[in-house]
Amino acid sequence: MGISPKIMGAGLCASMLAVAACAPGNAIKTREDLVTSVNCMPQRFEVYFTEGRSTLTPAAMQAISMTAQRLQGCHIRSVAVTGLSSATGTSAANLNLSEQRAQAVSEAMSTAGWPVPVFDVQAVGDEGARAGNVSEPLRRRTEVVVDAAPRR
Repeated sequence: MGISPKIMGAGLCASMLAVAACAPGNAIKTREDLVTSVNCMPQRFEVYFTEGRSTLTPAAMQAISMTAQRLQGCHIRSVAVTGLSSATGTSAANLNLSEQRAQAVSEAMSTAGWPVPVFDVQAVGDEGARAGNVSEPLRRRTEVVVDAAPRR
């Protein structure tokens, strides 16, 4: 049984960070410096919804809160929030639903302490969700892409 490329890639990344931290003249001198440089980098996470709903689940609220805590002290350049929907229902209804989902996530992020002025909220509805007659349940989500960097 081999190691998956995803796990191997994560281990390689951690090893490279450890080596970089030990390099002469590197600005990383403490554990806090290392943690900050790992946390304060571009990140992506997804918030999933029940079919036809834009209400955040407790798991979604926890993901938003945990990411906000992890990024404390980082310079947040931008946050892109994109609402999507499955192909169930009309295109107009799906676009409206994806807008509501993106707005719900951005409001929850604001409440959790995220910097509001950098939000870019978008909705794509069911665009790209149809594959024959199959509705794609994984499209019932909002994607969040954070451009974060260490404060200098």
